Amino acid sequence: MAKRSPKNSVTRFAPSPTGYLHLGHAYSALTAAAASGKGGKFHLRIEDIDPTRSRPEFEDAILEDLAWLGLKWEKPVMRQSGRMDAYHEALKKLERKGIVYPCFCTRADIKAEIARSGTAPHGPDGPIYPGICRDLDPEKSQQRIDKGESHAIRLDMTRAAAIAGPLSFQDASHGTVKAQPEKFGDIVLARKETPTSYHLAVTVDDHEQGVTLVTRGADLFETTHVHRLLQRLLGLDTPKYSHHRLLTDDAGRRLAKRDGDITIRGLRGEHYTPDEVRAMTGFES
Repeated sequence: MAKRSPKNSVTRFAPSPTGYLHLGHAYSALTAAAASGKGGKFHLRIEDIDPTRSRPEFEDAILEDLAWLGLKWEKPVMRQSGRMDAYHEALKKLERKGIVYPCFCTRADIKAEIARSGTAPHGPDGPIYPGICRDLDPEKSQQRIDKGESHAIRLDMTRAAAIAGPLSFQDASHGTVKAQPEKFGDIVLARKETPTSYHLAVTVDDHEQGVTLVTRGADLFETTHVHRLLQRLLGLDTPKYSHHRLLTDDAGRRLAKRDGDITIRGLRGEHYTPDEVRAMTGFES
């Protein structure tokens, strides 16, 4: 059950235009908008950094569906695809601190190295990268980059955490949380074909939009540990966090675009009203 925040907050809803919004998205958007409180601000951000999956028709549908639900947001809408310069500058700042490095490993390389080592430490996202490229000669790495070799840019987590020092963040359900980004290992911050990662882009964008309260699904709680580290390293503001429940089907499975779950667009086509759809999400203002 979502409750309206008594304080003025700056919140946001940040969908990816890779499919139509389903009931879980509706609940998340309604929750974020309500959390801004009377006199606050609610932003809409289109997270379209993946050019292979993002589609203009899905973005148009997002705007239509949210407006149909009765939501209003600050103008203009932020689109990540138009902010690559900002992400590049953030990456360069981390590079100047000496805490990023190029990684030329394929998924097969990583899998093989983990198999050879006989151990596979796991983090929230699965097996932790084993550091194959962490100590490569910088000059030789640059030569490979200059030749156009495919690569990613990884964060040297041990060095980054040492520079940042102890960190924490405030969560509505968990109170003060000690940040432990180390459990993710050396995360990817950018790739040759996609010059920013979700972690880097969302951290930079929340600061740019002046977000004071990040309201998002409980499945993203763990990522906050990484975002808190990047905020410290980049000198960005730290918002408060509220991770809401996830909507599930009758079998307890989380709703997802890839599974073709009931979309807002489909419900509109079946002549449901906005009030009926809000009720279906369990949202209460």
